[in-house]
Amino acid sequence: MAELSILSDEFAEKMAAAGRRARQAALDAGFPVVFLDGEGRYVQEWPDGRMFEVRFDPSASGDAHCVVVRELVDSAA
Repeated sequence: MAELSILSDEFAEKMAAAGRRARQAALDAGFPVVFLDGEGRYVQEWPDGRMFEVRFDPSASGDAHCVVVRELVDSAA
């Protein structure tokens, strides 16, 4: 097996593909996924396609640490 540098485009592509597969697996299993979008917002995506801007409250326990700021609605629809 050829050595793969973590600084290569090939490595970056493989890691991005792994992230997409992990996101889809979580959504398929019924779990929400939180990610940082291109505008610097934390976005929580639900399996039904709804998306919310969220913030984190480290003082809260369990699932309550993720606080919804607002629902993100696709304006192109």
